[in-house]
Amino acid sequence: MDFRQSLLEAATEEEFKRLIIKHSQDLAEEQQMSNDKRIEMNHERGEEFEYQEKRCYFARGLREDFHRRIPHYLSDYRDGVVGHKTVQKVVSTTFFLYFACILPAIAFGVLNDHNTHGKIDVKRVIIGQVIGGVFWGVFSGQPLLIQLTTAPLAIYIKIIYYICDDFKLDFRAMYCAVGLWNSFFLIVYSLFDVSRLMRWSTRSTEEIFALFISIAFTNDAFNDVRKNFRANYYSDACQGGSNSSLQSNHTAYVVLKNYSENYVVSISDSHGVDSNATLTLVEDVCTRENSILYLLLMLGTLWLGVVLYNFNKTPYLNANKREVLADYALPVAVIVLSFIGSYIFSDVHLEHFRYDDNYDVFKLAPLELLPLPAIFACMGLGFSLSMLFFMDQNIGSAMVNNPCNKLKKGPAYHLDLMVVALMNGFLSIFGLPWMHACLPHSPLHVRSLADVEERVEQGHVYEIIVKVRETRLTGLFSNILIGLSIFMLPYPLAYIPTAVLDGLFLYMAVTALNGNQMFERISLFFMEQAAYPPNHYIRRVPQRKIHKFTGLQIAQLVVMCSFGFAPWPYLKMMFPVALLMLLPIRHKLVPLVIEEKYLAALDGEHQ
Repeated sequence: MDFRQSLLEAATEEEFKRLIIKHSQDLAEEQQMSNDKRIEMNHERGEEFEYQEKRCYFARGLREDFHRRIPHYLSDYRDGVVGHKTVQKVVSTTFFLYFACILPAIAFGVLNDHNTHGKIDVKRVIIGQVIGGVFWGVFSGQPLLIQLTTAPLAIYIKIIYYICDDFKLDFRAMYCAVGLWNSFFLIVYSLFDVSRLMRWSTRSTEEIFALFISIAFTNDAFNDVRKNFRANYYSDACQGGSNSSLQSNHTAYVVLKNYSENYVVSISDSHGVDSNATLTLVEDVCTRENSILYLLLMLGTLWLGVVLYNFNKTPYLNANKREVLADYALPVAVIVLSFIGSYIFSDVHLEHFRYDDNYDVFKLAPLELLPLPAIFACMGLGFSLSMLFFMDQNIGSAMVNNPCNKLKKGPAYHLDLMVVALMNGFLSIFGLPWMHACLPHSPLHVRSLADVEERVEQGHVYEIIVKVRETRLTGLFSNILIGLSIFMLPYPLAYIPTAVLDGLFLYMAVTALNGNQMFERISLFFMEQAAYPPNHYIRRVPQRKIHKFTGLQIAQLVVMCSFGFAPWPYLKMMFPVALLMLLPIRHKLVPLVIEEKYLAALDGEHQ
């Protein structure tokens, strides 16, 4: 595949011939080396077996990851500069990551600010993102993973705040203790190669979790829409009638717009405006236009982003311009819709995030305020949190290292888990929000750095990744830009309405569905059989078995949603357990219903 791509990029006939000659020489050398290696392997097989009996297994996976990735460390930087269209891809991906990371950071900062009453706010989330992102970019084994605070972590922080409120404990001390215990367990997992359990994680597990994340993003967005409509469109002032009906009661209303509040000046008037009329400030005002604009901005961000994301599939412009528009889909959508909301409709009050700059971020957590029983109670919370980190981090790694992405430098599950443990231990000490590998940002990061080709099979068009630029530069540059954005707080970042942030969530949810075979199989329920795409499992598995397997996946997804979206905070703590249970369910229960030969096609090695 790489050789074919290099031939396509050849500029002259001489370069084309030179590539063919060089490739033939490489193949000859490779064949000779493989023959020599086969002889050596047969000769040393007996000695190797004896050596493995005496070998130390402690931290073996960590050592193997380090030795696998360290030879590629310098190339991780060089591959972000050298190559056909590499600079263009790195620049566009940097801006994509900048918007894809800073906007959720602001959104989760607002959510944490509300849940913890200002203990963790937008400023802390952004500073934590910069520290964690740069640390990860320099020291990680797989730099294509994107570290971000997520919705499950925000829920966990909320639970800790509730516990502190119930038992009158200091939140920052409790938060630090839970985070340190979490880091301790992650270090243990890394040293004892617990990530090897992820060999039981199949495509089915990854797809269920990815679809759950898409549902979580959609749920967050429409929850904000519901709250906005309840506060504005269906407010008590609007339920009493429209402005025209209020004027029929001989009361004229003048709306005075403030940045944060709406006031109505009512002028009592029975036959006309009297010189002795009294002015009364009334806060209840019908602002249905706020909700309508909120909905339009959110859906507009989604529509423009998805249209530009798929623009390379259209016949318009030339191939290079289509690719540039597709690469910058998210930044363009956010900037355009923010301009429309904050400038063109400036007379309509929109919700913006709150920002507080009157405190010191780098202040150590007061662990001495926490009694000894509470410290040991934090161990249980830290263990549960470590299970969430373990599953999220490793599932994200598995999706990035999917063979379909054609990565060449190898995975680093154990090393990455160690880096995550150290990073979150540092963040916990200063009360900054935790971070782990994030979906769908990580697979989308790989997709942004990839060269993609379209293939046509029996009239159906599908995309394959040809090659990916495996570099650390995009993650480092984007997080440095996020760090510089602190100087843009509160303005101009405050000009980005909350509706656009929710549109970003929907964009992430929709684009993450690309390539998700579980979602494709769900769509088969609503298609006639003649229109089924000619996928490998369509050709090898009976239709009834396909639908049965999809139904089992949906049942597991429903169970995960029942824990993840439960109205009781303490029940949400069981979400990591539900996520971990996907592994034994897939390998012990599903084979009782569907034969192994069909599971090999539906859920075998990535195809």
